[in-house]
Amino acid sequence: MEYINKYVEENKDRFLEELFGLIRIPSISSIAAHKPDMYKAAEYWKKTLLEAGADKADIFETAGNPVTYGEKIIDPALPTVLVYGHMDVMPVDPIDLWDTPPFDPQVRDGKIYARGADDDKGQGMMHAKAFELMVKTNTLPCNVKFMIEGEEEVGSPNLGLWCEQNKEMLKADIILVSDTSMLAADIPSITTGLRGLAYWQVEVTGPNRDLHSGLFGGAVANPINVLCSMIDQMVDENGTITIPGFYDTAQEVSAEERALLAKAPFNEEKYKKAIGVDELKGEKGFTTSEHTGIRPSFDVCGIWGGYTGEGAKTVLPSKAFAKISSRLVPDQDHEKIAVLFKEHFESIAPNSVKVEVTSLHGGPAYVCPIDIPAYQAAEKAYTDTFGKRPVPVRSGGSIPIISTFEKVLGIKTVLMGFGLESDAIHSPNENYPLEQFYKGIKTIPLFYKYFAEMSK
Repeated sequence: MEYINKYVEENKDRFLEELFGLIRIPSISSIAAHKPDMYKAAEYWKKTLLEAGADKADIFETAGNPVTYGEKIIDPALPTVLVYGHMDVMPVDPIDLWDTPPFDPQVRDGKIYARGADDDKGQGMMHAKAFELMVKTNTLPCNVKFMIEGEEEVGSPNLGLWCEQNKEMLKADIILVSDTSMLAADIPSITTGLRGLAYWQVEVTGPNRDLHSGLFGGAVANPINVLCSMIDQMVDENGTITIPGFYDTAQEVSAEERALLAKAPFNEEKYKKAIGVDELKGEKGFTTSEHTGIRPSFDVCGIWGGYTGEGAKTVLPSKAFAKISSRLVPDQDHEKIAVLFKEHFESIAPNSVKVEVTSLHGGPAYVCPIDIPAYQAAEKAYTDTFGKRPVPVRSGGSIPIISTFEKVLGIKTVLMGFGLESDAIHSPNENYPLEQFYKGIKTIPLFYKYFAEMSK
């Protein structure tokens, strides 16, 4: 590992500045006005890969945002690793909660603060720099391909078709991704499962215009009140989701596997303190770790309507809206769940309002076996860098495209994440510890080393 440590130490300031250049591009995929920024990010990735040592790199069009692809083939007979990452980031609202501008990366207390610092520009850049390290030190033991997309944060609606159209180009033995987290800075872990996702927007319409709440209140149904009541009916007092048929195909984890997952360190008091709550809530009969790892969930991600400006305005609104997500477990079909929710939610609407449900995006859950060579190579790599064997965990998050890769390309994915829960991804003041960034760059070349050895 000495040559790895030496290269990182000699180049760490440059690595950081190159990451900052990527972060400064406000590549928000969900906001149409940022479409030009998606192309700037794609060009930045192309330049980064070529300078790192790729034989070629190109930008590919899709029906949505572009994909940057690069590769270095040292010997077709050797194994091939396909690295996946995403260049797009979440919106920054509420902007007033950021301590510093979200696209002006700054280092404070050993952490990079910026949108995308972790998710996924920081973690993605680790792979580019690890690749550069192996090329420049003549230690790259296998072929490498990079696929960096621009729509992960909106559900990767066009990447599946792009993969279908480019199967030959994307042929590989394993897909390697860093877009997940470790249990703690001193507790390495490998994500072996991801929950799936279904996401909707609902619109509830009452009167044909906003009304005076004094003249009409009490006689006309308030769409916001109705929406809140309908949402309340979606989960019962035991934390069970009430949509008919919702659990019909949900995979039940065995008692043996639950016991294995329970070995992962978890401190409930520290967990509550970190997020500033006094009490936790979830489905009856399962632990907090199981709530976020092996069970589905149902959450309102945003709700609005009526007057929300400064001061008072006595209005009974014409419309109310909500954005709602459900995290799914293996064997739940996200398209079927999307239909089940729509049918159920619209069916419970009172005659005093009209309800429209629109499915926005979704994807299936994913599970990675822990007995394949790529997982074992990742395990050894973490052990070398962190001095302890990583714990297998199931993540509550979703990366919908991962299951699509397996379906379309027939390739398994290993999720080598280096983020931490405290990184506040998707939130104001997203951050990423410098130590995790540099440790990631040091760990990834070891994965290649062990994977090449195990693939002989």
